[in-house]
Amino acid sequence: MMDVAKAAGCSQATVSVVLNNVTDIKISPELRARVLDVAHRLGYGLASPIRRAGLEDLRGGCIGFIVDQLATTPEAVNAIEGARHASWENDVTILVAQTQGRATHERKAVASLLQAGAQGIVYMSVFTRRISLDPVFEDLPVPLVLLNCYTSDNRFPAVVPDEVTGGRMATATLIRKGHTRIATIVGESFMEAAQDRLAGYREALAEAGLPYDDGLVAEGNWTPTSGFEATQKLLSLREPPTAIFCQNDKMAMGCLMAIGEAGLRVPRDISVVGYDDDELSRHLRPQLTTLELPHRPMGAWAIEHLAKKPRSGHHSLKKLGCTLVVRGSVSRKSA
Repeated sequence: MMDVAKAAGCSQATVSVVLNNVTDIKISPELRARVLDVAHRLGYGLASPIRRAGLEDLRGGCIGFIVDQLATTPEAVNAIEGARHASWENDVTILVAQTQGRATHERKAVASLLQAGAQGIVYMSVFTRRISLDPVFEDLPVPLVLLNCYTSDNRFPAVVPDEVTGGRMATATLIRKGHTRIATIVGESFMEAAQDRLAGYREALAEAGLPYDDGLVAEGNWTPTSGFEATQKLLSLREPPTAIFCQNDKMAMGCLMAIGEAGLRVPRDISVVGYDDDELSRHLRPQLTTLELPHRPMGAWAIEHLAKKPRSGHHSLKKLGCTLVVRGSVSRKSA
């Protein structure tokens, strides 16, 4: 729907209204026709997991979706949207419960979902991490799939983003533009996403024969303020970087502000790459080159694997790649 909205010159909400044939919201015939034409030309839905999920056994039923945080993050919403797309043509209802990661809430959610007739449960953590499941999940009468998390024994099917490859892609994008002095602003170091993105950064440097320099690694905490302060430190170096990989888009926003306050321009003087493809990345100036996390495909993958009715046992951890979104914040290094 994002692709359709961009090509049709309208919002994603408008695309949703048109494609779902909502009649009580007034949309001009011209706009409706344009959205339908673009959707047809782009083959909307033909390559989506809807066509291959094989959810016949779940038709008319429901699936439970348990997540620790919902209202404060886009990741859970995107994953639920991917799950919805993978199930809507088969008349499968998705019931969502937010638990704040509390065991008592999780037990109540499981009981309620099973009572409602859930034929499978997706368990999601907003932050990618290894988890210890409450015993209530160990002997469920329905299949369980983990999304954005995993257990140490890999007892259940689980899917996470391939963050190492994502960090490598972000850094390699700058290397291909001729940058050799590339800094990175990392997130909180205790989080697996920050560790893996930094590992990918180091891999890309090594593959290009570039040295790793601790002085080019600045600490952040995912916030715009931390991105701003980290960039100020990087710009104060005797030999400042010509490119900066920010490990999320909010830090990249602060990074762009600091570069501007220093009298420099992006990407003429410094190139910047973000991560997450947050909504704000399209509203920054210049628009931010970034990586899109695969939460929608992960949601679809989870539903597809629930339909296979997996049993507990050893399952390989599935990693889905991020997508590079090229915009205007990166250019070739000037001589």
